[in-house]
Amino acid sequence: MNIYAIVILFTLLIGYALDLLSGVLCLRSLHDEPPEELKDVFDPDRYRKSQEYTRVRTRFGFVTSTFALVLILVFWLAGGFNLLDEWIRRFHWPELLTGMVYIGALAVGQAVVRLPFSLYSTFVIEERFGFNKTTWKTYAADLVKGLSLSVVLGVPLLAAVLWFFDAAGTLAWLYAWATVTAFTLFVQYVAPVWIMPLFNKFTPLQDEELRTAILNYARSVHYPLKDILVMDGSKRSAKGNAFFTGWGRNKRIALLDTLLGKYSAGELVSVVAHEVGHYKLRHIIKGALLGILHTGVIFYLLSVFLTHAGLFDAFGMERTSTYAGLIFFGMLYAPIEMVLSIGLNALSRRHEYEADRFSLETTGSGEALAAALKKLSAHNLTNLTPHPLNVFLNYSHPPLRDRVRALRTTPAP
Repeated sequence: MNIYAIVILFTLLIGYALDLLSGVLCLRSLHDEPPEELKDVFDPDRYRKSQEYTRVRTRFGFVTSTFALVLILVFWLAGGFNLLDEWIRRFHWPELLTGMVYIGALAVGQAVVRLPFSLYSTFVIEERFGFNKTTWKTYAADLVKGLSLSVVLGVPLLAAVLWFFDAAGTLAWLYAWATVTAFTLFVQYVAPVWIMPLFNKFTPLQDEELRTAILNYARSVHYPLKDILVMDGSKRSAKGNAFFTGWGRNKRIALLDTLLGKYSAGELVSVVAHEVGHYKLRHIIKGALLGILHTGVIFYLLSVFLTHAGLFDAFGMERTSTYAGLIFFGMLYAPIEMVLSIGLNALSRRHEYEADRFSLETTGSGEALAAALKKLSAHNLTNLTPHPLNVFLNYSHPPLRDRVRALRTTPAP
């Protein structure tokens, strides 16, 4: 076992151990009573249900992560990567096609293995707690659409990346970076009008009073909002949310239909104000720039390690190839990715506080947003007392209690 194998194995085990530890600590952090400031929306029955939901989801996470770790170790140590490569090479296809089939086979295998866990999560756990609204027909349709999009969009992009590293020499990483960046920006631009409608219906908000209130708010902060869209999230889940997507003239703010009728106009305006805050404070642009920079670093490091024979020896490969190197480098890069994800989550939590403050400052009060967040948390059975380690490792949003306290301690304008 060479240094590459040791680093990858160590990363797999450390990542698993941290997830296990943070999950155990979260279970031990569950309290018998909700925090005092949240008792108005979490009655005893609702709170007990949220605690049980946290326990069930955390323990299910233990099962899925353990299975995933065992599976990758068995496949790796049994020489699965090399056996698959040698089998595909028997067809004597061109190198590019061989690579596409190799990566595709691994991706399909991974999807097949994950499918039972996804089904159990959706139709057992989410069903048990009253969240699941997905029918078997919708679930199957989502799988087909997702696979089709992967083929239509992902296959050409993967082919381009493999071709660059096979044929473009020392600047291959730069060409791949530029191509992936252009592709990502294009997809983000067209997603609200071409891709997302494949999965959900988006219709103009019909509540005239609410629509007028939101549009008036948007005008007051000089946000160019043409209309408010409602997404039929209830066809899959009873959980509520709102989100910002797209850029340029295709940017959208959408409310899930599960929010309507459960929140006052002031509360929903404050939620929209939070989403507008992400745009006005340039969080979207900052995130995109960080993503582009991150992609460039990945491709540069890939160009450095792609030809290292030791990387292929670590997986028992008889022959080197760009396509296998792409897979193995992804596993080697995992420690850096882990550290970066912690930093990006910390930045995301900071952005959430800033967007909350923007909502407070532009609506004149933080109480409406605090009330909306509390209702949303109660409806979604959020864990109110996550352990700090879990927050540090995994949370892109601050815990509810911290957000509510920040809103209430920030003076109104």
